[in-house]
Amino acid sequence: MTQPLGRKSVPAGSLLGASAPDRTGIVHLGLGNFHRAHGAVYTAQAMAAAGGDWGIRGFAHSSERVVAPMRAQDNVYSILQLSEHGVEAGVVDVHRNTGVAAQDPAAVVDAIADPAHRIVTLTVSEVGYTRDPATGKLALDDPDVAADLPAGSTPRTAVGMIARGLEKRAASGEPFAVLSCDNLQSSGDVTRAVVEEFLQAAGVSEDVLSFVSSSVSFPNAMVDRIVPKTTDEHSRLVADLLGVEDLCPVPAEDFTMWVLEDDFAGGRPAWDLAGATFSNELEAYEMVKLRLLNGSHSLIAYLGILSGAPTIDVAWGQDFVREAVLNGITDDYLPTFTPPTGFDAGAYVSELDARWRNPRIGHATTQVGTDGSVKLLQRIPDAALLHLRRGDMPHHLALCTAAWIACVAPPTGFTPDPLAERIVEPARDRLAAAVDGAVTVPDHARRIMNGGFFPDALAEQDAFTARVADLLTLIIRGGVRAAAADVAASR
Repeated sequence: MTQPLGRKSVPAGSLLGASAPDRTGIVHLGLGNFHRAHGAVYTAQAMAAAGGDWGIRGFAHSSERVVAPMRAQDNVYSILQLSEHGVEAGVVDVHRNTGVAAQDPAAVVDAIADPAHRIVTLTVSEVGYTRDPATGKLALDDPDVAADLPAGSTPRTAVGMIARGLEKRAASGEPFAVLSCDNLQSSGDVTRAVVEEFLQAAGVSEDVLSFVSSSVSFPNAMVDRIVPKTTDEHSRLVADLLGVEDLCPVPAEDFTMWVLEDDFAGGRPAWDLAGATFSNELEAYEMVKLRLLNGSHSLIAYLGILSGAPTIDVAWGQDFVREAVLNGITDDYLPTFTPPTGFDAGAYVSELDARWRNPRIGHATTQVGTDGSVKLLQRIPDAALLHLRRGDMPHHLALCTAAWIACVAPPTGFTPDPLAERIVEPARDRLAAAVDGAVTVPDHARRIMNGGFFPDALAEQDAFTARVADLLTLIIRGGVRAAAADVAASR
């Protein structure tokens, strides 16, 4: 018979790492499944290896969906590790205080300002950095950002909360690190840029700007673990394996990877002893993740959605998807960057194959396809431009772009598979406005490519826009398989 999970009912031998002390040293924004299966686990294991006051004070952005059940069980929860070969479960006990940022943004500001805290980590997704898609800079005209800028305002954006927290922390001068754990190229540099742009636009004092410049570090990092949404079946498996009822278990693949720059102004947990890699080749590792994994993941998702595949493993099991993705890695992604020292591309792709075909993950294609207007900015333009400027056409990147358009902004007269309606796309209304009045598929594609959804440098590449339009036309007339076959014939 199961009993409720709590700090006093953790099954013997099930802890993944050590229980955190009462004192917290890390603030975290974004209490979703990824953080709880990734950074939190590394932190628990680092404390098991080397101790330290590194408990986590965590904040969800706007919902109590995770916070309420975590509080009900003393902020303890289970990780369900899903592999092709079996299922294992363990318990994480590292969070010591949880809250909802939107309900109490002042608490986030105060937590960042608290000298006892030495790091803030972020899993707020690409959308959470509120950047202009065309320029990459902080979107100062975004209504939420604009509302955060006046002195004395209550911040509502993640960038605003961090900036105001650092402004307040400047009074003590205690060094601090801001660590992005999102899928962003040069994530630390991006985070520093938007925070400093906010502070300058807000008109803070030179003392604050100097403090952030000299005493706050923004290390770059690459994170990697596939973490699907939690289902009732995951809760049942935890009950069977551990004999406890967990209200908020986290399913995850057994693979995990974290590569960081060792640049923590206020110190850090012994994450290296927990399996994290500290490297000075961060950009190369980021390219491996953002292009080979994330870029390919987007292509799998959109081709899968258009062919009625609800999960990544089902999509990957279709020959045309597999061929398009593997050829895209070889033709369009690998030639665009220098891999890390000793990197074995063949072994990495074999590992990706095993991860994508894992039927136990059940990673929804619509989840992977969510926020495409933001995610694709990290995955397509730079790689595409490298090819286009050499006189080559990146056909698979054009296919991914066309498939995304077909899913979230389909031309008049074309209805994609019903799965497409489940994609959360923040730009749907803007996309619809951009294509309103388009009478041909090429015009439809051109309006999106030139509509501020991609950088100007890519929008100016008429040949790429034409290729996207051709593939979108094929998707509409002959289905997604016809478009993929055309790409295969173009190699």
